[in-house]
Amino acid sequence: MSESKASVTWQENKAFMGVSPSGHNVQIDADKEKGSSPMELILLGLGGCASYDVVAILQKSRQEVTDVRCELTAQRAETVPAVYTDIHMHFVVTGQDIKDKQVEKAIHLSAEKYCSASRMLVQGGVNITHDFEVIVG
Repeated sequence: MSESKASVTWQENKAFMGVSPSGHNVQIDADKEKGSSPMELILLGLGGCASYDVVAILQKSRQEVTDVRCELTAQRAETVPAVYTDIHMHFVVTGQDIKDKQVEKAIHLSAEKYCSASRMLVQGGVNITHDFEVIVG
């Protein structure tokens, strides 16, 4: 098992500075004035994790990908803790001669095998769905 260390330091009001295990600073703000809220960062982490997988898998399958965007839509519980209950991930994949089957396979592999963020959220009870579109360009 590998270990990661991060830190979060209070700045003022509801603003904090996070330092990632790789040493990068991330501005966090529950009021969303100086940075993203903690829950927004969870969504971004999921989108980043899955998008990385999709790009890597498509490149390994020799797809000519020029752009991948993941648009996330999420629903949260009404009561505290206001956890995410449902997240939909819409992938927009752009490139030349991109095969729908390859994109579908890449998204499935990410969701079921490779994306740690997705697996963790699903195991915690979050319903995550996916779809995609391919743009030739």
